Amino acid sequence: MIIRNIIIASLLTSLSTWALAETEDLIIGKWKTIDDRTGYSRADVVVKKNSDGTYTGTIVETRTVPGRPKMETCTNCPGHLKNKPYIGLPFIYGFKQNPDNPYEYMDGKILDPIGGKIYKGKARIATNGKHMTLRGYVGVSVIGRSVTWIKY
Repeated sequence: MIIRNIIIASLLTSLSTWALAETEDLIIGKWKTIDDRTGYSRADVVVKKNSDGTYTGTIVETRTVPGRPKMETCTNCPGHLKNKPYIGLPFIYGFKQNPDNPYEYMDGKILDPIGGKIYKGKARIATNGKHMTLRGYVGVSVIGRSVTWIKY
């Protein structure tokens, strides 16, 4: 009876550790951005984990939105990013995984390459790992916009 309980406890611990490991880096990978105003996908972003434990998303592909010219350089971007090509541009950066919830990422920055502004950001990954809601805001998160990205 004691051995059976030890085996069951070991299995449950292994399963919960495996489930947590599965959620640890759900943000890592290639994502299709969806513009909340047009509904079109404007770019693909690859998110990687940095050596300091933060996450950065870089634009790897851009698309033309019907009726608009393809934008290739960030003419409105601030500082050293001004006039840089969109490909290779750090779109999100500084995100940290919430230690209390592996599906949430916080304390990040989001670049709006069209408007040229940098916003505070947070993200939430759906439990299936296929959708991410990214929120950019000024001051408090109530004042901002949310977009949904789809994982490839």
